[in-house]
Amino acid sequence: MAGSNSKNGSISSEERANAEAKDKLAEGAYADDLTKRNIELVAKIDQSAMAKRSKTDRIVDVITAFCGSMSFVWVHLIWFGFWIVINIGPWDGKKLHFDPYPFQLLTLVVSLEAIFLSTFILISQNRQGHMADRRNHLDLQINLLSEQENTKMIMMLETIQNHLGIKMTDPELALMEAAVRPDQLVEQIEKVIESDPNMRDTLVDLVKIPSKPN
Repeated sequence: MAGSNSKNGSISSEERANAEAKDKLAEGAYADDLTKRNIELVAKIDQSAMAKRSKTDRIVDVITAFCGSMSFVWVHLIWFGFWIVINIGPWDGKKLHFDPYPFQLLTLVVSLEAIFLSTFILISQNRQGHMADRRNHLDLQINLLSEQENTKMIMMLETIQNHLGIKMTDPELALMEAAVRPDQLVEQIEKVIESDPNMRDTLVDLVKIPSKPN
């Protein structure tokens, strides 16, 4: 009987360990699945934004992507090198010297190229900034919803506490239950920054906030 009981005890402990291992695996699988779904959701949002691009935006993105690659560097190295060799080489009669030193035509072409490339980059940055503003607005909405949910849970917990007759005084509880107003928070942050010169100087260095004239 004793041997049987020990055997049953060992089996039950093994089953318990297996169950715990399965639970851990299930939790890990759930976390992986949840992360995967979040990633897919963010990817869908980005894909939707990319699909709404106009033809001009698509062309600008292709140009800026090429300008930010090493292929762009190699093309210009070959182009400049070929141009310089043609115009300073010891050719018979120098008939190939269509742009002799100091290469004024090359300077004009490169300047025009820089103007157009700068415009393309600014267009791409403006669109990226618009997308970043949309993401920031989405983050703000999610944060506000989370804050509202937390406030509601605190109120529910306080109701349960009162129902059970549990007495607890917490001066911060009333503040946590109050609805957060973003406009008041912004005003409070601005007042704190304006009242502390050191903090403002730090922010000026970090985010380049223009200082107010004295």
